[in-house]
Amino acid sequence: MKKSRSGFLREIRSNGSAYLLIVPAAIYTLVFGYFTLPYMLIAFQKFNFKTGLFNSDWVGFDNFKFFFSSPRAWEVTFNTLKLNFLFIIVGTIAAMALAILFNELRSRWFSRVTQSTILFPHFLSWVIVSYIIYSLLSTDYGILNRILAFFHVDPVNWYASPKYWTWILTIAAVWKDLGMNLVIYLAAITGIDDSYYEAGRIDGATRWQLIRHITIPLMLPTVSILTLLALGKIMYGSFDMIYAIVKDNGLLYPTVDVIDTYVFRSLRTIGNPAQAMAVGLYQSVVGFILVWGSNKIVKKVNPDHALF
Repeated sequence: MKKSRSGFLREIRSNGSAYLLIVPAAIYTLVFGYFTLPYMLIAFQKFNFKTGLFNSDWVGFDNFKFFFSSPRAWEVTFNTLKLNFLFIIVGTIAAMALAILFNELRSRWFSRVTQSTILFPHFLSWVIVSYIIYSLLSTDYGILNRILAFFHVDPVNWYASPKYWTWILTIAAVWKDLGMNLVIYLAAITGIDDSYYEAGRIDGATRWQLIRHITIPLMLPTVSILTLLALGKIMYGSFDMIYAIVKDNGLLYPTVDVIDTYVFRSLRTIGNPAQAMAVGLYQSVVGFILVWGSNKIVKKVNPDHALF
């Protein structure tokens, strides 16, 4: 026991700066990830701020009825899953393709400048992005409608046409997060041993064959882990993105209204935190099942690609 304690203290002394960097993230995780766990109980209570967590009346699963008895419950669940699956699939394919292309570039100066440019949108708030999208899609002054007018095509009222918005949101989400995913996949490619490529060149493999048989297979563990992590949040809609871009535009709800925006509007009008917690618990449980089930499948196919 004393040896392990002295070893731990020695580790802290030798890598103190690294552990110091972990402290903010550890505190954030403890406060918002673990200290708040007891408050899941309010999903089964008629929560009263005066009586507190342990003295509120228990109502069983009544709070869940608020969501599941709603005629729009399955619509917003479908929209949440649909949008998140598109974000994951399109975002992963785009980031992998760009990472491979950047790895093949011979001009490192061009590569660095372009990577920085692609990474820049990640640091923009969704409010700023919403104004960019409005400048593109505005009915009277939008750039896209001006282009359509140039070709003598009638302008489109984008903000009253829900059928377009699944792909508009997908493009916006992929564009914003592409740079950060690109950095991760480039790091994965950089970690590939050059001896694999040298052996391939000796055997006469072309650049495409090297990409197909070496780069892509060795990227798959990283792709698998990131996808499994993304599946854990698949029941959570991008509230900040959708609310910043769509706001309370009821015309677009059929295709863009997700669980988070629906619950937010309900909470804003009803003001019952227990019902919001019930929906949050439902999202968490489904997310856990998806991650656990997907990881189990991946583990059977290839244990090296599994998350745990």
